[in-house]
Amino acid sequence: MIWLYRILFLPALVVLLPYYALRMWRRGGYRHDFHHRFGLIDRPPPKRSGVKRIWIQAVSVGEAQAIGPLLARLRARPNTEIVLTTTTSTAYKILRDKYAADVLKVGIFPLDFWPFSRNAWRRLEPDLAVLMEAELWPEHLYQAQLRGVPVALINGRMSDRSFRRYQSAPGVARRLLGQLRMILCATSADEERFRALGADCSHVRLTGSLKFDAAAQLQKLSDGERAALREELGFGADPKTLVLLGSSTWAGEESLLLEIQQAAIDAGLDVRLLLVPRHAERRGEVMELLNKQPLPWHARSTGARQPQPVKIYLGDTTGELARLTQAADVAFIGKSMPPHDGGQTPIEAAALGVPLVYGPRMSNFRDVCRSLEQAGASWLGENETSVQMELMGMLQNSACRGKMGAAGRAWHAANEGATQRTAQALEELFN
Repeated sequence: MIWLYRILFLPALVVLLPYYALRMWRRGGYRHDFHHRFGLIDRPPPKRSGVKRIWIQAVSVGEAQAIGPLLARLRARPNTEIVLTTTTSTAYKILRDKYAADVLKVGIFPLDFWPFSRNAWRRLEPDLAVLMEAELWPEHLYQAQLRGVPVALINGRMSDRSFRRYQSAPGVARRLLGQLRMILCATSADEERFRALGADCSHVRLTGSLKFDAAAQLQKLSDGERAALREELGFGADPKTLVLLGSSTWAGEESLLLEIQQAAIDAGLDVRLLLVPRHAERRGEVMELLNKQPLPWHARSTGARQPQPVKIYLGDTTGELARLTQAADVAFIGKSMPPHDGGQTPIEAAALGVPLVYGPRMSNFRDVCRSLEQAGASWLGENETSVQMELMGMLQNSACRGKMGAAGRAWHAANEGATQRTAQALEELFN
């Protein structure tokens, strides 16, 4: 099977080259250390006797942020060194900024083609390879198998789309999953799906989502700091002013939130809109949208502080969502409205005590959202009309907002502990 994969990879790579070129053009940071994608990662210092080396692949921004508490636990283990890689340029910057001083090496994950993956494996020489969430790279797994290196999947997730795809090729699914020594699942539904696809039941266990513990590490603002942030955003100090957050929005969702803001204003509410798109490079598209509406707005990329009062603030920077979230009274979670699917994580906003609304397409967080709703910390909107009604209801009801915010904080506290369980499970692979 691996040779068939290698043969098919070549034409796929040729097809994807224009995509990579476009990404490099749109994201200046995408070119940084681009040679890593060919497996030409700078060699770390030689391996030392008695020291175990762990290679952790944190796919993108969410995983790069979630890995922090686990890294701290693993670094505390005697005679352990860690190599961190990621796939996206944004996550690569986060890893360099947050963890470079604490790990052996930070790099970019190679394209999953034979010579590129082999190059990286020869340079990094790990004793344990760790993948996150849903990444099953055939060549990467094969290189591990050749070297007798165990591979663990942590924070394991199986989305609806991936589950259907693997069900259509059960032989491929069993072969890939069979190369994993350990599958640590984020939710019970993920656990059931991995087992249904043929994973060895003795290798699959439920440890919970690392994102709960990562959210516990967020720097929470005091009341004074929160007021200062709202002033910085140009929202003023009036306690009657309400801030509606669009958290990690995708195309089309900003338009919906603009409509909701206008409806709230027409209803006599002083509602300010804080938009934080999932991808900062969409700023031009969102700015064009904002230029077509009459309310005053400001973009963070042109300067953080806005001295003039604004009705709409565009948070078009990277790595500031957790801080900006704390300026909000209510949040809408992005990538949850058709035609998008999957959703962005609601965990951080709930942990910060912000009431949540999202659309019907939160498939990647189905269990999380169900438990949030059961805890009374969020509302699911079935369509644009119901999303608007739910948000309007929250904006008009301070008691409801307070109750939901407290429920979100309590829900989050009850779900912590995945880091300890994951670290203990990985420890078994060293024994």
